[in-house]
Amino acid sequence: MADSSFDIVSKVERQEVDNALNQAGKEISQRYDFKGVGASISWSGDKILMEANSEDRVNAVLDVFQSKLIKRGISLKALDAGEPQLSGKEYKLFAEIKEGISQENAKKVAKLIRDEGPKGVKAQVQGEELRVSSKSRDDLQTVINLLKGQDFDFALQFVNYR
Repeated sequence: MADSSFDIVSKVERQEVDNALNQAGKEISQRYDFKGVGASISWSGDKILMEANSEDRVNAVLDVFQSKLIKRGISLKALDAGEPQLSGKEYKLFAEIKEGISQENAKKVAKLIRDEGPKGVKAQVQGEELRVSSKSRDDLQTVINLLKGQDFDFALQFVNYR
């Protein structure tokens, strides 16, 4: 019988991020506390640009956007927001969506699986993802539960379970 396997990835559904951004933009345009402060949120290339006339307001825009991401099932670990910066009379805040597992993080996850996971489970790094395989599907479930219990500083999804 062939080995069962699954992939560990860190991907974000771009359409869901876009929907969350549009919902946040709508809420910002309608909320009373954002009237007259020049608050906005939009794409700026690959980054998300949030603008307002004060540091507190631009952080409030970020809070609105984060709440929309959570409602859409996107982990906040995938959002890398910088610090608000004064640009003329406006405060600007750039945020990036992080995707992919870096080599160091992939090695950390693989080491954790080797050290704490069931025997006979193999983890191999394949680019920006990790393939975990074993003869026993129960062992794979144990690995998934082990990883869900860990607090990594990046989002994990489990795909291609077979």
